Amino acid sequence: MATQNDIKILLVEDEEAHAELVKLNLARSGLTNEIIHFDNGLKVVDYLLGQNAPPPERYLILLDVNMPGLDGRQVLQRIRSDNRTRRMPVIMLTTTEDEREIERCYALGCNLYLTKPMDYDIFCSTVHELGKFIQNAKFPGPVAK
Repeated sequence: MATQNDIKILLVEDEEAHAELVKLNLARSGLTNEIIHFDNGLKVVDYLLGQNAPPPERYLILLDVNMPGLDGRQVLQRIRSDNRTRRMPVIMLTTTEDEREIERCYALGCNLYLTKPMDYDIFCSTVHELGKFIQNAKFPGPVAK
């Protein structure tokens, strides 16, 4: 049986400073899971669904909405439309607070929509609490290819 630490976190964030803050504050929360950072949506889609995709694993995806190229909504659509990835938990972690955007992401199948506060201390605290949440959450296993 897989343990909580077997879950790999795929962090999809084009802003390097935000990605580093997320990784730092998840670690400060006590989270020890491997974090794989992708700086754009196309890279994570290729990683999960491309020709050289790894065997199914347990992933949690932290996904920014606004990225150049393939944005978070498009990534979410692709993840939900493929049987191998449709059950993967996806947390939208973004600065976008537009109610229509939030509704759209839930309609596309995100599991949680979390806004990154603009205030540095609140941002750090929010991600720290997210790390605690992840440590106590239960996630589905992979779907076989």
